[in-house]
Amino acid sequence: MSDQSRNRILERIREGLPATPFPGSDFSVVEEKQWPLETRVKMLRERLESVNGQVHQCSRDGWVAELRNLLSGREVNSLLYAPGTEHGSELENSWPGNDAGLPSLLSTMEEEVDFRERVFDVDASLTGTIGGIAETGTLVLWPTTQEPRLMSLAPPVHIALLDAANIQNTFWETVNQSQWAADMPTNVLLISGPSKTADIEQHLSYGVHGPKELIVLIRE
Repeated sequence: MSDQSRNRILERIREGLPATPFPGSDFSVVEEKQWPLETRVKMLRERLESVNGQVHQCSRDGWVAELRNLLSGREVNSLLYAPGTEHGSELENSWPGNDAGLPSLLSTMEEEVDFRERVFDVDASLTGTIGGIAETGTLVLWPTTQEPRLMSLAPPVHIALLDAANIQNTFWETVNQSQWAADMPTNVLLISGPSKTADIEQHLSYGVHGPKELIVLIRE
């Protein structure tokens, strides 16, 4: 197509555009969705549990003890964590050593072992979250160099730590308050339950494309 032909087509398109500008976006529908914190926690928990997620509420200082109780006696021999994070440091300082009933802690920062090899061999991993979405029952993860994306995708059991105060009402509120438009992260994970898929006969299977179990600890 010649430049002259293209210009004629563009001129016809411009002539057909309305003279008045298009109206701005109306977010009033989602802005009106406001629930108290207690309701947001309940909504997120119900939605996650409805898709086979496990949710446990605990105190701000008692989450490590809650995690020990959950993993004690289970067939989880290793737990991958990021020592450079605040919750990773808390876990490291409060985890009993050489306890036969608990998994051994494996750090993401050990130089002797390639992280990409280790992450596929561990039984479970612990990651933080930057928030949750009550309306859809979704966890929001922002992977970093300390807690890479694979930590929440490769191990059979993913344990996510969520502060109740960071549970937003809607996805729009999360994007707006975190100012993603001004500083869009390169990689955000939205998790609404353990990995699942179904075949043509509608048989639902968990863990085919990621963790079989999702355990969420909500710190209140």
